[in-house]
Amino acid sequence: MTATSQEPTEATGATVGWRVLFGREHGPVAVTLAAGVALHAVNVYLATTIMPSVVDDIGGAGLYAWATTVFVFASVLGSAGAAAVLGARGPRSSYRFAALLLAVGSAVCALAPNMVVLLAGRLVQGLGGGLLFALSYAMVRITLHEALWPRAMALVSAMWGVATLVGPALGGICAQFGAWRNAFWGLLPFLLFFAFWGAARLPKGRTGGSTPRIPWMSVVLLGLAVLVISAASISSRLAVNAAGLVVAALLFIGWLRRERGTTLRLVPATAFGPDARLRFVYLTMALLVLASTVEVYIPYFGQRLQGLGPLAAGYLGAVLAAGWTLGSIACSGMSHRSRTIIGISPVFTLVGLAVLFFAGPVHSGTVAAIAAVSVGLLVLGWGIGMGWPHLLTQALRLAPDADQELAGSSVTTIQLAATAFGSALAGTVANVVGFSDGVATGDLQTTARWMFGLFAFAPLAAVMTARYARR
Repeated sequence: MTATSQEPTEATGATVGWRVLFGREHGPVAVTLAAGVALHAVNVYLATTIMPSVVDDIGGAGLYAWATTVFVFASVLGSAGAAAVLGARGPRSSYRFAALLLAVGSAVCALAPNMVVLLAGRLVQGLGGGLLFALSYAMVRITLHEALWPRAMALVSAMWGVATLVGPALGGICAQFGAWRNAFWGLLPFLLFFAFWGAARLPKGRTGGSTPRIPWMSVVLLGLAVLVISAASISSRLAVNAAGLVVAALLFIGWLRRERGTTLRLVPATAFGPDARLRFVYLTMALLVLASTVEVYIPYFGQRLQGLGPLAAGYLGAVLAAGWTLGSIACSGMSHRSRTIIGISPVFTLVGLAVLFFAGPVHSGTVAAIAAVSVGLLVLGWGIGMGWPHLLTQALRLAPDADQELAGSSVTTIQLAATAFGSALAGTVANVVGFSDGVATGDLQTTARWMFGLFAFAPLAAVMTARYARR
């Protein structure tokens, strides 16, 4: 049964409450979709936490960064194929396939005798996780009534906040006791549970219409752009970083030209039509995600500049995700003010980065300094979170009926690609400024100031794109 044939138990003229979403009729489906994103996100933070222990045990320090590069690259590929998989297999079978794929990848990582095998496991994890991530967003439209979309989108996006608490904790505990493999094994019971019990809550048959084909050329171009910039960011040489940015930009331009000129694409055709609203929705989302990627270096800054221990510094980075979660939950029910919220959300994000620009580079372990950084991260995350459910809902509403499944998966593709690009750009900025092993405190402060300052241009641009996205 599709979303258009279901009726919520409250009036459908506006966003309905959380009670309806978690009620007997919709609750199991909502939990299943949220779990899909949570399982993917927990795996992201868990792996980041245990990687130093992995290298100490099985070696492969030279391939350390590739554990993330390979995963993000595969996640983009998995999310890009979500619409085709959903059309061919239907919601239940697609969800089950993605969860099992993530489970297989986790098992390979847990058994890995060396870094090469672990990277193979991360590749499979990325494919399954990216597919599961995209399916969870796409199935909101299929399984729930439109009046529930903003609440459901807020719930699904809030799972990243949950993951930043669970992932580092699970990975940190396992690494602390020298049992990093148990972190991957610990995911399996949850993946298997939702592959069978959770998937059974979803519609069984296909969603109707012809089965979309996977746009392989677009997938390859976008995937290569992500891979090139991620690989180039590892180098400390400016020439390599610059070359990576140029090649990635050319590949991205090639992807846009391909999307505009073909009927087999990753984003709805509306994004390239005379109505510019959908492409400005995508641009606004990408710019907000780009601003959030400064969190990659927050734990390091927390240890070296604010004097925090590893665990406390790790959770300092989670403040951004907490703000994102709180903003999504608090503002998701304000559909009658969605245009206003979309317009002001980049302003909050810009203010958060401005606070970090002044407070982040301060070398002090005082409560005031740590609190100032926390406030900046909280406001930065709140700004993204408050607008996120409304931007997602806007993307679904602007896409034509024939492209609804594609619209659901496309927002995930945009988010993952922006995350990969932003993380690589953060690494490029850090390397160019002078970030390295044993970097002096003064140079580290300069790195922080440049990073927060340059990334502030992303929400500044989003202020302009949001004006068109909210129309």
